[in-house]
Amino acid sequence: MAYYIYFCVLTKNIKMLYSIYAESTPNPKVMKFVCNKILTTESIQIKSKNNKHEIELINKLFDFPFVKEIYVNSNFISITKTDNIEWESIAIQLRSFISDFLNNNDFSIKTSTQNNNKSIKKVKSKYEKKESSDIENQIKSILNQYIKPAVELDGGEISLASYKNNIVKVELKGACNGCPSSTVTLKNGIENLLRQKINPDIEVIAV
Repeated sequence: MAYYIYFCVLTKNIKMLYSIYAESTPNPKVMKFVCNKILTTESIQIKSKNNKHEIELINKLFDFPFVKEIYVNSNFISITKTDNIEWESIAIQLRSFISDFLNNNDFSIKTSTQNNNKSIKKVKSKYEKKESSDIENQIKSILNQYIKPAVELDGGEISLASYKNNIVKVELKGACNGCPSSTVTLKNGIENLLRQKINPDIEVIAV
């Protein structure tokens, strides 16, 4: 019995290490680095390396000359590379760096309600508003239920930007932003779904 109690105390004190694996996305410029732990409860998108950020891992990743944009959500980091290099040359390097950093540094991402850093606040959508119409709420519900899970698996995010006169504008982040197949997805997937469930005259465009 004493041995069992001692063993339990030891296992509780053992810190589970971060492990990372790289996963390709439909966007050839973006690679998704998936973690075995949750990294953030709110999505974060950083499009510029010009500003220093409170999240040190982001600063360090932007030190790599081939890192163009960074998107963090749930348990993954999507990295957009520059055009002058291939993933075969950098994916292992980035995966190892992220893993080593997480395992050797205190890591936390504050939510927007906790964070006063202006550079982090910029990642919140400029299309967010306090109140939504009934039809906008329907669109959001459909996106969250049918579209968002698949988009996150591809290393991105989709959200409703606006709805007016049967025009649905959606905001794409992460791997979805600039993806060559995003237009097909918008028309054949999202637009058709919204037409079936809400209005046959709906048109979907990305902003």
